[in-house]
Amino acid sequence: MARPEADQVHEAAEALVRTLIARGQTIATAESLTGGLIVGALTSVAGASAVVLGGVVTYATRLKHDLLGVPEKVLRLDGVISGATVAAMAAGVRRVTGADWGIAVSGVAGPDPQEGHLPGEVWVCVQGPRAVPWTNVHHFAGDRADVREQTILTALRASLAQLGA
Repeated sequence: MARPEADQVHEAAEALVRTLIARGQTIATAESLTGGLIVGALTSVAGASAVVLGGVVTYATRLKHDLLGVPEKVLRLDGVISGATVAAMAAGVRRVTGADWGIAVSGVAGPDPQEGHLPGEVWVCVQGPRAVPWTNVHHFAGDRADVREQTILTALRASLAQLGA
């Protein structure tokens, strides 16, 4: 997948905001490799303040634990780049903000590997009112900017899919 066009990201963010407004639900993000770009995409949409509660950037591993409550055991045994970590991040951002939905991402944007994971490996989790979060791993191609942009679009589209939109 090549780097998405800016209008693709904006269209996905707009669709997500509109769907949440129609449902009277809220959303928050827990971001690592995207550094707040997902919540930035959401808040670029007019009317987003009705549904976007905020975002937590936990670029440093210890902040995943300190701010979002990711168990130290998960970070130690599963690692920062794992399904268990993003699931805990999504649950944590929902708990901290009171949001109905949480989006969490963690991965390797590059250019170097991290914890034995190659650049382009990204975990995305979307968690909502249902008990079971949707978590998936992706392997994106391209440079650091490509990986980050693909992560943003994937997270937004996955959220829409989980909302059934």
